[in-house]
Amino acid sequence: MAFFVEVLVSGLLAGFMYSLVALGFVLIYKASGVFNFAQGAMVFAAAVTYAGLVSLGWSAWVAFAGSLLAMVVFALATERFVLRPLVNQPQISLFMATIGLTFVLEGLSQSVWGSEVRGLDLGIPDSPLELKGILVSKFDLVAAGTAAVLVSVLAFFFQKTRVGRALRAVADDHQAALSVGIPLERIWALVWAAAGAVALVAGLLWGSRLGVQFALTQVAFKALPVLILGGFTSIAGAIVGGLMIGASEKVAEVYLGPLIGGGIENWFPYVLALLFLLVRPDGLFGEKRIERV
Repeated sequence: MAFFVEVLVSGLLAGFMYSLVALGFVLIYKASGVFNFAQGAMVFAAAVTYAGLVSLGWSAWVAFAGSLLAMVVFALATERFVLRPLVNQPQISLFMATIGLTFVLEGLSQSVWGSEVRGLDLGIPDSPLELKGILVSKFDLVAAGTAAVLVSVLAFFFQKTRVGRALRAVADDHQAALSVGIPLERIWALVWAAAGAVALVAGLLWGSRLGVQFALTQVAFKALPVLILGGFTSIAGAIVGGLMIGASEKVAEVYLGPLIGGGIENWFPYVLALLFLLVRPDGLFGEKRIERV
């Protein structure tokens, strides 16, 4: 039983990190109703920018501020030159634009900082900590705590403030939001900046775990099952979905892996998401939409 609890806790802590990546998708989707294909590239770009600045001799906090500034500049440029011309255009146009942003951001990041794998030390020890007989990674605890705090702050901001209400209005209908005086450009710029900040934190945590490399762009796709389970429009759903995916993949790897082969945690979340789509396609916290024709 103690071993099972250790596996479960490890999965839950990893789930918080998945939730952090999924949160970036949720923010953009709530503002535009479009899946942001570039979120993985934003995670990679933020992490490689931080690692590059540190390699130039910048201190950790100054490099963090510089990386955050770079993501905010990217958000403002995206709103001005990509999103603003596509106001009231079909959603597929916005989706294709995010695909283009993906390749631009990946190529630009590697052109500036290089494509070699970089180590990233945040000063967080990855050593076991015993809590009532249960061994837990210190790094996982700190990462989960950081993700939980960031998700909670953003959830409060977007659910309880005027900006949050404006955000929901923009997501429902761009033209209607503009007609009542909601500044669409400011909302999009703010949300993309928030998504960039989330991508920076996620990039640092995952980069410390996996190394800063192009493979970080693939980590974002691990958030897809999280979004399917929790719902594309719910910040709370990102948390619950991340916990479910993190716990299920670890338990499946340990207990089903020896029976059907290793590496099950790489594909089990997608199978779980596929089965969940058959039962509740809107997710646990997703908004149901009924279109009448």
